[in-house]
Amino acid sequence: MKHLAIGVDIGGTHVSCAACDIQKQIYLADTFQSSPLNNQGSVQEIITIWADTIQRTLAQIGTENCLGIGFAMPGPFDYVNGIALFQGNNKKYEALYGVSIPHMIRQKLGLPDTFPIRFINDATAFALGEDWLGELKGSERSLAITLGTGFGSAFLSDHLPVVAGEEVPEFGCVWHLPFKDGNADDYFSTRGLVGRYEQLSGEKLPGVKEIAMRADQDPKVQELFDDFGEQLALFLHTWMTRFRAEKLVVGGSIARNFHLFEKKMNETLQSVGSLVQVESSKLLESAAMIGSATLVDPSYYKKVEHLLPLM
Repeated sequence: MKHLAIGVDIGGTHVSCAACDIQKQIYLADTFQSSPLNNQGSVQEIITIWADTIQRTLAQIGTENCLGIGFAMPGPFDYVNGIALFQGNNKKYEALYGVSIPHMIRQKLGLPDTFPIRFINDATAFALGEDWLGELKGSERSLAITLGTGFGSAFLSDHLPVVAGEEVPEFGCVWHLPFKDGNADDYFSTRGLVGRYEQLSGEKLPGVKEIAMRADQDPKVQELFDDFGEQLALFLHTWMTRFRAEKLVVGGSIARNFHLFEKKMNETLQSVGSLVQVESSKLLESAAMIGSATLVDPSYYKKVEHLLPLM
């Protein structure tokens, strides 16, 4: 019986994929493949790079052993039908607007029309991966966040995303909620940290990595991350309490510098009486691939399919 699935993570500048054994619940790290790409390229250029990357993993496991492909995809996207809706302010993959991704991928890879290709929001895929094989494994109610170019999040209850109801914000995510002079995405993101470091130091650096590298010699860096940890804790506390979350896992590129804001974040959570256990992702980029691969499991997809239109 086929029991291997491929999970694909669509990033802003690259595509990555790997296979999982969904029967034995194992991530097959040796099948990992990744390719850089230009998200402003043509439809053919983008789809070709996606398909070629997937093909390299397919060749390793054998198409005959593959049950299907799951995609971790940023929004806006029609996750039910696999139609790209990128346009306007997204500034990425705009050429794909209205394109049926399953049709083009099947065509490029020579797969039959019935071959399962499924899609889910990338932050939700990260949460599912952490729930399956990472820091959230064994927890019944949890919150996963990704901190990077944007601020991704997903609430999980009994292994399923919670995207509606009084326990979670609209759409089951927090990026759009008002915070300070804008929204949470403006503050808890790369551009937020870069902008505030420039205010503190008068110098604009290209990214968070470059700022973090100065932590040992520039006290303003620790000041910046202390504020980040404190504000993040205060912002999330209300929703984690309302949701009754047991665990919080932090991922995304900024999580590579978790050591710089972990202490302040935990101190702040303790000061407001939070009992939530905070963990930094060990899976990092692998989590979204693992999470999207779980969609290929027919029994799990039946449970999650009706939630996709709300993402």
